[in-house]
Amino acid sequence: MKQRIRVVGLVQDGASVLIMKKNVGRNDSSPTWELPTGKLKFGEQPEEAIDRTLEEYLGVEETEKIELLDVVTFLAPQGSSQLSNLYIIYKVSLSEGVKIRPAERYTAYKYIKPEEIGNYRLDEASASVLAMEGQVPARTSFKEVANSATVYVDGCSRGNPGPAGVGYYIVGENGAVLDQGGEFIGFATSRVAEYYALKVGCERAIQLGLKSVRFVSDNLMLVNQMNGIYKVKNQDLRPIYEDVQGMLGKFEAYAFMHVAREQNTIADRKANEAVDRQFGE
Repeated sequence: MKQRIRVVGLVQDGASVLIMKKNVGRNDSSPTWELPTGKLKFGEQPEEAIDRTLEEYLGVEETEKIELLDVVTFLAPQGSSQLSNLYIIYKVSLSEGVKIRPAERYTAYKYIKPEEIGNYRLDEASASVLAMEGQVPARTSFKEVANSATVYVDGCSRGNPGPAGVGYYIVGENGAVLDQGGEFIGFATSRVAEYYALKVGCERAIQLGLKSVRFVSDNLMLVNQMNGIYKVKNQDLRPIYEDVQGMLGKFEAYAFMHVAREQNTIADRKANEAVDRQFGE
């Protein structure tokens, strides 16, 4: 099984946490913010990696204190295999008077309070870490569902709005495939399809008798809305959102996680196959 390892620094000033604004290319008009995050190089210890990350990205060579805060893992599909993501999270206290000198990959930085996090577009890793560590109002702690079944969901719409389908792929805590499938839902927007996919995934999880579930989607807005970071204002989505909320009470523990699109290929394929079947393709 492939494994991706990251070290993450929660640099705090009181109740506020440091986020960095990523530099964007000419074709990207929507910059994201992130926590200081670095890769673990071959032969490098995690403590060395977080020190290097702070120096390379923040220009900070000395810190007052760095302490291990948490280690969190989760699985995501990558083609026909599974990709294991491991985040080693450190709490970082900077020495008084230390100035941050951002690397060229960043254009700005700031300390924000937990209630302000929803005002910023965070990258998927940073949003997940902040939810895991209670910095945003996630529905359930990721630790409570560490050994749970995982429900991958995805929706597609050809034309937006257009012929739409939903797909789901359910894996047990031991890695065994419990169920997978797709449904044609008529003509809908891609946003409605994404939410309807989550609804169908919830229904199947309940039918299977699952009590502790991680719901995984490649739609960051959906995940942020389900985690309470953003409100659902779209009237087309609101009824489906409320249906899902009603079903969540049947689980003992649940969480919502965002992954990259290439890590959700099976659910995506099931959604598209459902549309193809409808039109005899």
